[in-house]
Amino acid sequence: MRLPADIPVLELGGSHVSAALVDPVAGVIRPGTHRRMPVAPQGDAREIVDSVAGCAALLPTAASAWGIALPGPFDYATGVAWYRGVGKFDALYGMDLGRALRGTLGERMTAAAFVNDAHSFLLGEAAVGAAAGHRRAVGITLGTGVGSAFLRDGRLVCSGPLVPSEGRVDLLRVDGRPLEDTISSRAIVQRFTALAGPKAAAAVEGVREVAEQARAGSGPARAVLGEAFEALGRALGPWIVGFGASVLVVGGSITGAWDLIADPFTRGLRTAGPPLPEVRQAANPRDAALVGAAMVAPVAARGHLRTP
Repeated sequence: MRLPADIPVLELGGSHVSAALVDPVAGVIRPGTHRRMPVAPQGDAREIVDSVAGCAALLPTAASAWGIALPGPFDYATGVAWYRGVGKFDALYGMDLGRALRGTLGERMTAAAFVNDAHSFLLGEAAVGAAAGHRRAVGITLGTGVGSAFLRDGRLVCSGPLVPSEGRVDLLRVDGRPLEDTISSRAIVQRFTALAGPKAAAAVEGVREVAEQARAGSGPARAVLGEAFEALGRALGPWIVGFGASVLVVGGSITGAWDLIADPFTRGLRTAGPPLPEVRQAANPRDAALVGAAMVAPVAARGHLRTP
């Protein structure tokens, strides 16, 4: 019996691109194939495309349909990027990324299926991670912003009364303001600067440095993280309860501060009342989005998202 071929996948993050071959039977990264390269989020379009294609070219694969996970704003059906004012990839605005990658990689990429990175993250965690065995699951990714996904019986739910508009937590409001004005890397650094002053904030570029200062005893740093993640819990809690999720999986770079954010986040969730889900960190934080991207690649293989 002929075994299914490995599936090539890419994940484009805020400052990196990863590539791997996924075993479609086991739902895991084929050992020795994971590759990661930096990407300049403020680079020009050619620089960004060449970085992504360069990482893809490191995989030992022939002509294939690819699964590609990346953040929005992006038209996943057509492969066109609409990044503007989000702190990354502005140079790709209006670009047909599938066509650009196909032009660089040639016959190595016969087609591409694009998927939101938070969606692919939860699909991967449901396949072989922290959401495995749960009929209803919610996933959030915490990085430069907040990504989200709602999964019911293995299918993504992006509309209807049980989820926020488009299934996007980042569109919610908290305390009268857009959620990401409170819970994003940008917002946390700005709030820390306002409380601690420019001298204390001089060496702070993101949440990691705020967390380091909190661990070193900084009261403003602890206050900023506590307020932000309790607010996230309050905003998310009613949707978690309404959706009937039995697990909430949390991933993304900000989970490196989990020791500081777990308690205020859970405290905020509790304001929605029971039944609350089990809250878990991602079991496969490096690989989940890549595995999830492999699950959409068969769409490309059927020609739905061919990139001529």
